[in-house]
Parts: sequence; C-alpha cells; structure tokens
Amino acid sequence: MTGLRTGSVQIRVAVATIAVLVAVLIGLGLVIDTIFAVQSERSLDALLTGRAQLARQLARTGVRPQQLVNRVDADGVRARLVLRDGTEYGSIIQPGDQTKITRTKLAGPGRIDGATLTLGVDLALNSDARSVLRQVLLITGAVAIVISAGLVVLAVRLSLSPLGAMARLARTIAGGDRGRRLRPTRPNTELGRTAVAFDEMLDELEGAEQRARQAEERTKEFLADAAHELRTPIAGIQAAAESLLHYHDQLSAAERERLQQLLIGETGRAGSLVNDLLTAARLDAGLELNRTMIDVTESIDADLHRARALHPELTFRREGGSALAFADPDRLSGILRNLIDNAGRAVADQGTILITVEPTADRVLIRVEDDGPGIPAADRDRVFDRLVRLDQHRSTVGPPGGFGLGLAIARGYARAQGGDLTCLAPRTLPGAHFLLTLPSPT
Repeated sequence: MTGLRTGSVQIRVAVATIAVLVAVLIGLGLVIDTIFAVQSERSLDALLTGRAQLARQLARTGVRPQQLVNRVDADGVRARLVLRDGTEYGSIIQPGDQTKITRTKLAGPGRIDGATLTLGVDLALNSDARSVLRQVLLITGAVAIVISAGLVVLAVRLSLSPLGAMARLARTIAGGDRGRRLRPTRPNTELGRTAVAFDEMLDELEGAEQRARQAEERTKEFLADAAHELRTPIAGIQAAAESLLHYHDQLSAAERERLQQLLIGETGRAGSLVNDLLTAARLDAGLELNRTMIDVTESIDADLHRARALHPELTFRREGGSALAFADPDRLSGILRNLIDNAGRAVADQGTILITVEPTADRVLIRVEDDGPGIPAADRDRVFDRLVRLDQHRSTVGPPGGFGLGLAIARGYARAQGGDLTCLAPRTLPGAHFLLTLPSPT
C-alpha cells in the first residue's frame, strides 16, 4: 500500500490557480488579437468602399481627373486613375502582401467616363497597431500574473489556515492535551465538515482511550479479586494437606476423615472458581452458540424439577403458557439455574420463587422473582459486575453465595444470544426481580 501523497496543498492550489489564470489570459489575448484583426479588416474595407463611393459621386458631377484623385487620395488611401485613352493620374500602386487594393469603374460626363479607379491602402499600419496591441497585452498580462500570483498565495494561505489549526491541535493532543477541539463556527462548509469529523474522531479516540483505561482497571481489579478468592480455598487445601502429611500418625480416624473432606471441599471450591473464571474469559473472547428454536417452558420445567429436588422446603411456581425463543438450550439452562439458585439462597425456609413467561411480538420475557430481602435500587446494576457479592443483603436468610461471577456470566450468556438480563424493582413478590429477554422467531 502506497503512502499518502503529502505535497504542499498551498503550493498545489497556488500553482493550479496561477496556471488557470495564465491560460485564461492567453485565451483572452488571442481573442482580443483576433477581434482586432477582424475589426481592422472591416475598417479597411469600409474605408476603401467609402472612397470608391466618393469617387463615383465626384465623377458624376464632372470633376476633373486630377481633382478627383486629389480628393480621394487621403487618410492613408492611395488612388490611381486610368482614363480610357490611357492617361494616368495619381501614384503607382503595386499589389502585394502589405497592400489591400480595390478597383471600380467610373461613369460621368467628359473624359472621366469609363475610367478605372484603383484604390489601395497600406496594411503596414494595421500590422504596426497589432504589434503594439500584442506588446500591451503581453506586458499587462505579465503584470497581472505577478500581482495575481501574490494575491493567490496570500488568499490560499488564509483559506487553508484552518488546516494549520488542525495540525497544531493534533500535535497538542499528541502531547497529552486530550480536551482540545476545533469547534468550527460554520460546520456546513468543506473545512467545517472536516473539522467536525476531526472533532468526532478525537471524541471517539478519547472515549476509546478512557474505555481502555477503565477496562485495564477492571482487569486489574478482576485479577486481584480472583487471586483473593483463590487464596482462601488454596490456603485450606495447603493447611489440610500439611496436617495430613506431618501429623498423620497423631490424628484420629475422625480427624483424618474431616481433613480429607476439607481437602476435597476446598479443591472443588477452587475448581468451581477456576471454571467460572474461564467461562468469563470465554465471554470476553466470544462464545460459540448452538442457537435453535426451543420452547422455553420445557427448559424452565426441567430446571424447576432439579430445584425442587435440591430444595424441597421451598415453593416453586411457573406462570404463563408455552413460548418459542431462538436460543442456545445449554446457555439458557445455565442462566435459569443461576437465577433459581440465587433466589433459593436468598429466601427463607418455606420461601417462594415465581417464574413467569410472557411472550411478545418479537421477544420472550422470563421473570424470576422471590420473596427474599430483595436487592437495593443502587445495587441492581452493580450486581452484574464480576466478583461483586451482596451477601450482606441477600444471604442473611440462607447459605452463603458463590464467587460473584454467576450473574455476570448469566448476563453474558443472555446478551450473546441477542437478549439481556436485568434486575428490576419488585413486582409480584417483595424480593428480587430479574428479567431475562430472549429473541423470538419472526
């Protein structure tokens, strides 16, 4: 790919403008010279015609031949009169490139009847005038070009000064001052539109830079939180393993069994966290989905059957008829299980969890509600951040929650399928209210 041609715009515009001006002046000079030549030819023809007409009038009045010649031979016109008997009056006119000649027969009383009058005019006068005109055109054209060139350079420099402002602004921004903008006063002109596009590009770059920094900060926080979360099960694994290794002979069978159970439990906890972290990473990289047309009520009923077996003390209800959605069955089940498990941890014994299916024209709405303590309005969006847990609000009536990745993963699954997952204000039940939307067939 070739690089952008970056010759001086000022020089290009100035040279092009001057070249056009020179071409116009040359064309104008040629037109003026041609018009002058044609007009001069017409003037000479008119002069000769007028002299010939005067000669015919004089001949009809019976004027003597010499007087006729004297009257006609004037103003650059030479006359030669030849009578029928061969007598000649006036100057000798030799035809040539520099002489324009016309002949006419005269009629009148006396000797002049039937005489031939030859009129000639010297074209050198016109040639000299034409040469003077060409010199004047050349000198005035050269002066006009010089003056115009200076004015064009100045005008181009002033006209293109906004480009210089853009370049200075770009260097300022490259130096770290990201808040500067051009803000054109007339955004509908060519330079105005360019300046607007430049400002929009800077806004996007500044936003992208800010988003990159925020993403970097979130990544750092995520890694720090993940390391902190992994530290607890790893510490438990290490403690249990060291106790079994160093104090194996001193421990009773019950103590050894307790340590082994602790070792297995902490290992499973660490494995679950690692799986959640890998799932979150795959969400960032892009999921491979197997989307198909499914009846969401069948998936909901399957997950409710599982939940009733795990929490027989709770009440699970589903309302609404069947609804078709275009979704990945495994990902949908993952979302529902997470929402149901969260609700099960939040409600007290004999609590109620309600799942409502509401089909619309282009969406399927799935609401998961419980009668637990609920989620404060300020935390309803933050609850979807990674490694954020609101156990102080939601786990006081149930077992402790997970690692704070479940809802983030569930929302990622929903959005990857063209839907969304949000937390809303309580509706039917007084506790938490989650709304899952999925695209339906059109």
